[in-house]
Amino acid sequence: MVDASGTPPRTRPGTVTLSSWLLILVAVIQVLNLIVALTVVGTIRDVLTEAYAGTSAEGAADIAYAFSLVMAVVSLLIAAGLVVLALLNNRGKNGARITTWVLGGILFCCTGGGLVSGLAGGMTGGGTTGDVPSSDEIQRRMEDALPSWYTPVSLLLGLVALLALLAALILLALPKSNEFFRKPKAGWEPPVPGGAYPAYPSHPGQPGYPAYPSYPPTPGTPPSAPGGQPPSAPGDQPGERRDPEPPSGS
Repeated sequence: MVDASGTPPRTRPGTVTLSSWLLILVAVIQVLNLIVALTVVGTIRDVLTEAYAGTSAEGAADIAYAFSLVMAVVSLLIAAGLVVLALLNNRGKNGARITTWVLGGILFCCTGGGLVSGLAGGMTGGGTTGDVPSSDEIQRRMEDALPSWYTPVSLLLGLVALLALLAALILLALPKSNEFFRKPKAGWEPPVPGGAYPAYPSHPGQPGYPAYPSYPPTPGTPPSAPGGQPPSAPGDQPGERRDPEPPSGS
């Protein structure tokens, strides 16, 4: 990796590279989990419609279906954001690393909560409220209608994403990663040919030397022509040869 002019090149450590690949893996799992969820969203809607038919919560199926579509869009945005953050982290952008910690922490909590809820889904119960079926009844209908592979695949994808995200966040906090994201010091820049050299700095507490003033010419001395040549006599033309005057008295 080569930084801007005036700064030494930086080598990206393996911890940052591995962290970026793990972030991309989490993004891929987000997309896979979304595909799995979309394959059964119609089945879930049919189960809820049948379960809540003729009750006060008859519109719950449509609400759950709309919520699933919104979460699908959010999952795609999160996956795209993780890929962008991974690329920026590889370039040493400290702001991207901070954003990764914030977004990754929120995603870690949401994924962990969903994973715990999925594992404990069959053990939680609830009573009925009015004419609405109980949560046990809804859970039983879901298990009968959904494919047998849906729950294990969802839990496996969630567990892998959780572990990969945690490892990516830890790798970004290691000392080697901190050194890579630290702002480099500007190096020495050679002077540009034809440019002016900078003034030599004076030591602290010691004033710089002032520039010497130019002295006025001595009275009676004719000014010199450009280039240090004596001024030409009146009437002389440039390039004209002038014969010497004969000595007086001859």
